[in-house]
Amino acid sequence: MRLGLLHRLASFLAVAALGLIALMPLPAMAMSSDHRTIPITLASMANKVDAKAKAVEGKLESAAGALTGDTGKQIKGNAKQVQASAMNAGDNLKAGTKSVAKKVGSIADNIANDKS
Repeated sequence: MRLGLLHRLASFLAVAALGLIALMPLPAMAMSSDHRTIPITLASMANKVDAKAKAVEGKLESAAGALTGDTGKQIKGNAKQVQASAMNAGDNLKAGTKSVAKKVGSIADNIANDKS
C-alpha cells in the first residue's frame, strides 16, 4: 500500500515538474552590447528540457530511495542527476563556442570595414 502511494506521488510529481517545465517562459533572446539578438535553436531547447527532466527524475528516484531505504535507488537517482549536469555542461560549452565564434566574426568584419 505504501509503495503504491509512493509510486503515485512520484508519478504526480514527475508530471507536475514536466508541466512546470512546459509553462516556463522561453529564455529571452541573448543581447550583446550592440543589441543584436541570437535566437536559441529548438535542438538546444530540447536538450535543456531533456536535461531538466533527467534531473527531476533523478531527484524523485533519489527521494523515493531515501523514503524506502533503498540505497540502489538513491545511487541511481544521484547518477541521473550527474547525467543531467553533464548534459547541461555540453550545451553550455556549445553555446560558449558559438558566442566566441560570433564575436571573432564580428571583430573580423570590423577590421575588414576599417581597412576598406
